Amino acid sequence: MKKSTLFSTLAFAFVMLLSTNVDAQKFAGLDKSPMDAAIYKTSRNAPAIAKVIYSRPQLKGRSLGSLAPNGKVWRTGANEAANVTIYKDVKIGDKAVSPGEYSLFTIPGEKEWIIILNKDINVWGAYSYNKDHDVIRVSAPVSSGDELEAFSIAFSDGTMHLGWGTVRVNVPFSI
Repeated sequence: MKKSTLFSTLAFAFVMLLSTNVDAQKFAGLDKSPMDAAIYKTSRNAPAIAKVIYSRPQLKGRSLGSLAPNGKVWRTGANEAANVTIYKDVKIGDKAVSPGEYSLFTIPGEKEWIIILNKDINVWGAYSYNKDHDVIRVSAPVSSGDELEAFSIAFSDGTMHLGWGTVRVNVPFSI
């Protein structure tokens, strides 16, 4: 009787071990365009004024113009359209923006970029972009800087900085 109970217990443990391995979570590898965030604060301990969540595509030998073509609406990063959360009334460029959640689109250009906040959120790319849902559009001049392999967004001194390759676009944010 003891051998039968021992065998049953071992068989049960083996089946459980096998089923645990079959049901184990499979995690995806590192995204080729990892997600990042940039937060606008007036000081380290101050509450956030705005936050941008975006994915960071890499040039990897490709031209910026092939990834974000001039004159075409771009999702401002990779994967989902960049998401902007505004926590208090602000001005972006010369346009007032109320607190809320928005998608960030841009239209790259040789001399200026059009910066767009759109009320459609959680959208993949710019495939379903609808101009009728734009909250604001502002122009920002293009300048140049050191080479940046990964698309980047940062805030400093009341400005949202966009950079990729040697292209820099500075967008004034004020409260």
